[in-house]
Amino acid sequence: MQKRQLGPDGPMVGAVALGTMNFVGTYGDTTPEDALRCMSACLEMGVDHFDSSNIYGAGRAEELLSRFLKDHGDRVVLASKCGITRRAEQPFDNSAAHMREALEGSLRRLGVDHIHLYYLHRHEVARPIEEVMETLLAFRAEGKIGAIGLSEVAPATLERAQAVGPVAAVQSEYSLWTRQVELGMLQATGRSGTALVGFSPVGRGIFARELPDPATFGQNDLRQGMPRFSPEHWPHNLKRLQAFRSFAADLGESPATLAIAWLLSRGPQVIALPGSRSIAHMQDNARGAMIDLSPQHLDQIEALLPIGWAHGPRYGAAMSVGPQSYC
Repeated sequence: MQKRQLGPDGPMVGAVALGTMNFVGTYGDTTPEDALRCMSACLEMGVDHFDSSNIYGAGRAEELLSRFLKDHGDRVVLASKCGITRRAEQPFDNSAAHMREALEGSLRRLGVDHIHLYYLHRHEVARPIEEVMETLLAFRAEGKIGAIGLSEVAPATLERAQAVGPVAAVQSEYSLWTRQVELGMLQATGRSGTALVGFSPVGRGIFARELPDPATFGQNDLRQGMPRFSPEHWPHNLKRLQAFRSFAADLGESPATLAIAWLLSRGPQVIALPGSRSIAHMQDNARGAMIDLSPQHLDQIEALLPIGWAHGPRYGAAMSVGPQSYC
């Protein structure tokens, strides 16, 4: 597993991280025992950066992670997030009071007194990012967090935040079918050395060894509300995906391995953040950090899945509220 730096002054971590949202029913059910086995296997693969949030399973992801940290916390670089409320009348709250309450709750559930990297999960539009940074800097001064991260923000927001204090990481969706970050955030993080943590790098499962079938998605499957999986758009996306899968097979790699390797080729500051309940899937993901794609392979991938190829927006109307648009 190759290592990459988590921000200009941060620790070196595996280029592939582990997201814990999948352990609490977002894409289907799993058991705590299976989740803990997957975490242990990931650590042995060199995946040592674990990412969670106070809202994943209404705190259940952090509680589950605490069981793992009791025995392995000294080997894990831990990240969590705050700022989403799940309240219809105020979906995002970046007030100092709310963020402090969220942080204290995360520390309690995780069973730790310090979180290495703490993200603002979504920016509340009406509250200046400068004010939010002051709150996060206060948490850092108290020793409760190590580094500051921002999630799903625009490059302009990052620039304003960095004028107040250091931002170690920006987390954004980034994959072969979601490439908005290439319109500014990839470049901004490259200039500053801020880590760009790309979540959903295997495209919500589309680059897994088995193609998902939207007709089988359960009622609580997050993808139910994503237009790219709709009957209108999925058949068009499927054609491109099948061609990519054939190319991966010709190289002797899984689609996920190839997708992760492509993502990591975009810049030395990029870290891949897949989430999976499956040890086998995480082995495919981790292998993406162990292979180098030639310029010819990258050109072939671009021909198969050119920027903008995906049919349909990544989110429906409800989920589009929060992530900042730019360009």
